[in-house]
Amino acid sequence: MEGMMPPFHFLFFSKPSVYIDQNSSVKTFFSRNGILILGFIFILSLIALIAVGLAQNKKLPDNFKYGIVFDAGSSHTSMYIYKWSAEKMNDTGLVYETASCEVKGPGISSYASNLQDIPVYLSKCMGKAKDLIPKYKHQDTPLYLGATAGMRLLRMENEELAKMILSAVTSLFNSYPFNFQGARIISGFEEGAYGWITINYLLGKLEKHNWKNQFLRENETQDTYGALDLGGASTQITFVTSTQISKQFKKTTQFRLYGKNYTVYTYSYLCHGVDQALLRKLALNAKDASPGALMEPCFHPGYERTVLTSSLFSSVCTKIYKNWISSRNLTIQGTGNFQKCKESITELFQNNYCNASYCTFDMIYRPPTEGHFGAFSAYYYAMDFLNLTSDKVSSLDMVTHKMEEFCSTPWSVVNTAFPQVKEKYLSEYCFSGTYVLTLLQKYNLTEYWTQVEFMDKINNKTEAGWTLGYMLNLTNMIPAELPQSKPFSHPTYISLMVIFSLLLAIVFILGSVMFQKSSYFWK
Repeated sequence: MEGMMPPFHFLFFSKPSVYIDQNSSVKTFFSRNGILILGFIFILSLIALIAVGLAQNKKLPDNFKYGIVFDAGSSHTSMYIYKWSAEKMNDTGLVYETASCEVKGPGISSYASNLQDIPVYLSKCMGKAKDLIPKYKHQDTPLYLGATAGMRLLRMENEELAKMILSAVTSLFNSYPFNFQGARIISGFEEGAYGWITINYLLGKLEKHNWKNQFLRENETQDTYGALDLGGASTQITFVTSTQISKQFKKTTQFRLYGKNYTVYTYSYLCHGVDQALLRKLALNAKDASPGALMEPCFHPGYERTVLTSSLFSSVCTKIYKNWISSRNLTIQGTGNFQKCKESITELFQNNYCNASYCTFDMIYRPPTEGHFGAFSAYYYAMDFLNLTSDKVSSLDMVTHKMEEFCSTPWSVVNTAFPQVKEKYLSEYCFSGTYVLTLLQKYNLTEYWTQVEFMDKINNKTEAGWTLGYMLNLTNMIPAELPQSKPFSHPTYISLMVIFSLLLAIVFILGSVMFQKSSYFWK
């Protein structure tokens, strides 16, 4: 019996030994692989949480629109590219100038007899527009050409030629991928009104805004600026007036910008642009000239220019003087006298009869000027060159002294002092400066240094002129786009973030318990 005990003892202890090994392997399997599974779930949840957050908060691409406006003036043509947010505020886009291009050559009306040259004339600036505007935006980018006083004069002289020029422009622009909206001759009324919009927009007189979806109103009592525009063939004056304008003389227009209505008085004086005014003056004085020579006080002493009389009388503005001189060539000789120059310029402004209580010139009624004015285009170019802008003048005596000194300076001295300025422009600054001063006097802005601010690029970025106002008004007719939406709605985004965050927390807690207290977890 005692010999049988050892086997019994062996069997008794071997069975529990096998049971303990199986239990250990099962626990090891679940503890190790359970942590791996939970870790895998944790990583997936973390990736999903991050992905949802990044997708929802990713900066959306800028949703901008573009517009192209050609200013086809009497002496030159310029192209401006404008840009604004597609999600408009109060029905008007926040438009600003992003690029410009000066077309080489004279005004577009000069191509009446050379229509085949118009594609070459405009193609360089059009190529620049194609490069600067994203290709995917080309078909949605409106393209406009507005012709001003030069074409208005051509239309008066030969309407068929004016139509042919616009037709040639239309044919060219239709060959480009942009959304061409038309080439037309804008009225002087429009030119003045759009110029008023431009300067008041840029000066912050309409609305204050920025690009962070903040929109702050200006003080409602703040006055707008009047606008003075001087081109080559016409000049415009535009301002808000408190004077009641009778229907007989009403020259007002209305605009709705940023949810507000504006009523302004505006008038355009054709043939009173600086280039046409000089032609009229020379044609007017030619009747008293000695044969073949014209002594001209608005040019520097020693300056001479020979012109064909036919060129003096080729304009609609000077045709009334055509029979006053028969000489083929006329030599203009400068005498440089500011006071006589001013007297001769004054003769260009007729005001013999007016059936209204207040007139300026050319028998045109205009209410009294009020407030401050912004003067641009030729106003700025002339006064800036002569150092007679508002911030450099304090009295009429100072202006008179500077002009007398400049006009009487011999041409040889002036030409040597400014070699970088083209002779045509340099020789005419005495006339243009005197003409600007006379024009301001006719507008009753005699102390202009307290009333007028001469402007070129406002805020050193956007040029003062009618084209920006044109785009601002046109954006009221361009439908606004809905803001680009996020991948998830706000409730869905919050729900997903909460779900994935809770899942991460649960997985982390379970994993910690399994890792640190695996025996407790198994029990």
